[in-house]
Amino acid sequence: CIRPIPALAAMAWALASSAGAQSQLGAFDGQTDVGRVSRPGAASFSPAREEYLISGSGRNMWAERDDFHFVWKQLTGNFILSTRARFIGQGVEAHRKMGWSVRPTLEPDAPHVTAAVHGDGLTSLQFRRSTGAITEEAKSPVTMPDVIQLERRDGVFLMHVAHVGDVLVTTQITGVSLPDTVYVGLFVCAHSDSVTERASFDNVRLTTPAKADFTPYRDYIGSNLEILDVESGHATIVHSYAGSFQAPNWTPDGRSLLYAQEGRLHRFELATNRQDIINTGDATRNNNDHVLSFDGRMTGISHHSAEDGGNSIVYTLPAEGGTPTRVTPKGPSYLHGWSPDGKWLVYTGQRDGLLDVYKIPVQGGDEIRLTSAPGVDDGPEFTPDGQWIYFNSSRTGVMQIWRMRPDGGEQQQVTNDGFNNWFPHISPDGKWIVYLAFPPDVPADDHPFYKQVTLRLMPISGGTARVIAYLYGGQGTINVPSWSPDSRKIAFVSNTRM
Repeated sequence: CIRPIPALAAMAWALASSAGAQSQLGAFDGQTDVGRVSRPGAASFSPAREEYLISGSGRNMWAERDDFHFVWKQLTGNFILSTRARFIGQGVEAHRKMGWSVRPTLEPDAPHVTAAVHGDGLTSLQFRRSTGAITEEAKSPVTMPDVIQLERRDGVFLMHVAHVGDVLVTTQITGVSLPDTVYVGLFVCAHSDSVTERASFDNVRLTTPAKADFTPYRDYIGSNLEILDVESGHATIVHSYAGSFQAPNWTPDGRSLLYAQEGRLHRFELATNRQDIINTGDATRNNNDHVLSFDGRMTGISHHSAEDGGNSIVYTLPAEGGTPTRVTPKGPSYLHGWSPDGKWLVYTGQRDGLLDVYKIPVQGGDEIRLTSAPGVDDGPEFTPDGQWIYFNSSRTGVMQIWRMRPDGGEQQQVTNDGFNNWFPHISPDGKWIVYLAFPPDVPADDHPFYKQVTLRLMPISGGTARVIAYLYGGQGTINVPSWSPDSRKIAFVSNTRM
């Protein structure tokens, strides 16, 4: 659920298509061979796959100087650099390197902080404290990771690495002083000036996080609409906006995504990138809790009604737009699901200061309370066969995924880990659950904006959950059902300052 809605003044912010903003080097501004190389490096970018292929030579990146090929962009302040990476071919040198580097200049003896993965699997956070100084390193316990992140957080540098599916493992250094504006980028070093090594990088994200003193529900940063192929783990940005949009819903015909943007519901056509505002009548203060019926004919919305003191009230209307019909008699009520037969809505209701799961007939009437445990119960959603309602609950002190029968019976815990898990969404084929996981330092009863979070996937029959996306987001990332109708893709929102 979301409480307030973004300020309508932000509607004046510029729209930008991610495809239109990309250069020949994608997110980067330039490339160069740093130091002495006898074999020039090169880089190419595939906009369709958002994949970079980088080749580089160079004797080494160590001691007092570095020789390598660098694809770069200048950034200022804090940032989070993230990619999936792999060497291409067996290579020649065991200590060839690839990864991220952060440097104040393009000189070979410049100070730097570098997240390096070697050809033999060694992974380390390398750094040079001053010009011409000897390189130092902090080794990671993870070898040959697929996911490589390098973060600067108020002068502290953190390397986060993982094998795809695993939790990120962090290595941290302090005491390295680099200027506020630096070159950041991907690199390849052959560890031999007589050969060229190659690497592939995808899911590349250069994230500028929210300022530390931002005010939630007032200060917003930019939004990326991403589509993740669940099997391959490859994510593509299909739309970017300098303001805030949230919670993509996939239409059952697979052609469009619906999302909430500054009080209005928008439709994004995937084939054409066209964006239209859906007519919701007088309901123009909608939060991000909106859901399509299983047959795609109706939309449910959660609108902050002035006549109810600004409380969120659930309404329904035709999917193509029209006059909304009020459903819930009380507020705040935040919609999360339709029953497959179209007869019931399930939602989170705040009554007497308590957040619990309720259901109500689609045509309105008396609401039925389904949960009453201590803590927050939120995010209810029916399975496609109508046999279960999945939801998240903090009743154990940690937010976890639970399920129950449609009458509230047989309440069972589904996940049991140290993360705070929100918004379970069941794939249309009924085989999988995807959910949003916040780190343990986020309060169990909160799902804030602008955190490093993951999307996790587990079989609905039970088993080990695995990470399918590592991103900067949180509130609004997947608050609503966001599977493609063929159960192969997930739509979600990530965030960055633009």
